[in-house]
Amino acid sequence: MVCSLMDLRCKEVVNIQNGACLGCVCDVEFDTCTAHICTLIIFGRPRFFGLFGREPDLIIPWDQIKCIGEDTVLVENVACLLYTSDAAD
Repeated sequence: MVCSLMDLRCKEVVNIQNGACLGCVCDVEFDTCTAHICTLIIFGRPRFFGLFGREPDLIIPWDQIKCIGEDTVLVENVACLLYTSDAAD
């Protein structure tokens, strides 16, 4: 299956351990030397309608992605997911 960046941004990310929806793919990081995707980034959810900033962003390493389907991206091992502190407070 061929997937463009715009197609990937419309997919929801689901944890396969508990079925929780983590959000939609907002951005990707890729290695410019090898042209491989390194991580998927999901922006944090807004706090109180965005007035109090948002929760930290969720960074999912590429090796934690198990399947990319038509509508969803399935990820495993939530304990390995990284959170950034770049979110506005």
